[in-house]
Amino acid sequence: MNKYLQKTIRLNLFWQFAAASIILIVALPSSASEIGFNKNRPNAERQQPDFQGQTRAPVIQDTLQIEKTTFAKDLKHPWGMVQLPNGSWLVTERPGRLRLVSSHGEISKPIIGLPVVDARGQGGLLDVTVQKDFSKTRRIWWSYAEPREGGKNGTSVATGKLSSDGASLSDVKVIFRQTPAWDSTYHFGSRLVFDRTGALFITTGERSYGEASKLSQDITTHLGKILRINPEGGAAAGNPNIKSGLPEIWSWGHRNVQAATLGLNGALWTVEHGPRGGDELNRPEAGLNYGWPVITYGENYDGSPVNNGITKKSGMEQPLYYWDPVIAPSGMTFYNGNQFPHWRGSILIGGLASRSLVRLVMDKNRVIGEARYLQGQARIRDVKNTHDGAIMILTDSNSGTMTKLAPKQ
Repeated sequence: MNKYLQKTIRLNLFWQFAAASIILIVALPSSASEIGFNKNRPNAERQQPDFQGQTRAPVIQDTLQIEKTTFAKDLKHPWGMVQLPNGSWLVTERPGRLRLVSSHGEISKPIIGLPVVDARGQGGLLDVTVQKDFSKTRRIWWSYAEPREGGKNGTSVATGKLSSDGASLSDVKVIFRQTPAWDSTYHFGSRLVFDRTGALFITTGERSYGEASKLSQDITTHLGKILRINPEGGAAAGNPNIKSGLPEIWSWGHRNVQAATLGLNGALWTVEHGPRGGDELNRPEAGLNYGWPVITYGENYDGSPVNNGITKKSGMEQPLYYWDPVIAPSGMTFYNGNQFPHWRGSILIGGLASRSLVRLVMDKNRVIGEARYLQGQARIRDVKNTHDGAIMILTDSNSGTMTKLAPKQ
């Protein structure tokens, strides 16, 4: 028996045991492992990963049957959601409405008190989040495309207090504004994640194509950055001291980050939209440059190379994992519930172009397997753990849904 076959058998037996015979990782040579979602050719065929396992991880064949329950429906392009302590949810609709969805799935009228939203193109009302003390403070945070002078706009973040009846907001104030404003309806980011110290991470996009992309490398702007601020505004303590850079910047060289979450150890993880090919999983660290648009996997939408097709450069970080073809990521979480025990510690990501729920099996910072669920059924905009150990997804359409996922009994 050759060494490769011995290794394959050991790997299969390990996962069969770990998942109580539910999971099997197909660990075959690359030419044979391109099955299912890995059967399509990459867009940038001449590019090679920087290390083994950086792309096209072994495909997980998961026989688990998932039960889908429509929790709420007829939402207009829902974008972000957060579950409140009493089991209800706050949900944003990109056209500019914030809804309270009860623990039984009843949708409220639009909550009153939001600032003006620029709902054009990819812009609108975006993410929403709360802190652990919500029951006491009633304070929420949300991101949105804010209209600016001269027809421009920018990613902004505001905070306010939700009334006891959930119908209105008070004490509303804008705590962050992307600078510079930009004349574009593309690439706003934007996810909001509180870290364990109470600081707020904000993800942004580079706002456009062409010249605007270069501003991801310009540390005097907020475009194409991960930012970290105080919940009341201003740069958070502990941010990196980047010479000549804005104090809110945590990391830079990002393209359009629409997925972010804290890992189980408290570190920030993100997935960003790449060009045609090149969606990236990163664990952004303070003061580091993640390369866009100097280095990237994938290619421009017209098939031409990005910056001559360069994929690595000294002083710029490699993604932990990338997709080519893309999944078009939006929303992510580490699963930590009890209804899918063999999924614990996996990263769950919403796929827009892939129209699927993507699961990455992790070994510390390394992806060792990938699976996809609900393939072809809907554009998944956001993914969250629920209080009862299930999974809630938002589907992105003019009649979007909140759909609860649980194992079939």
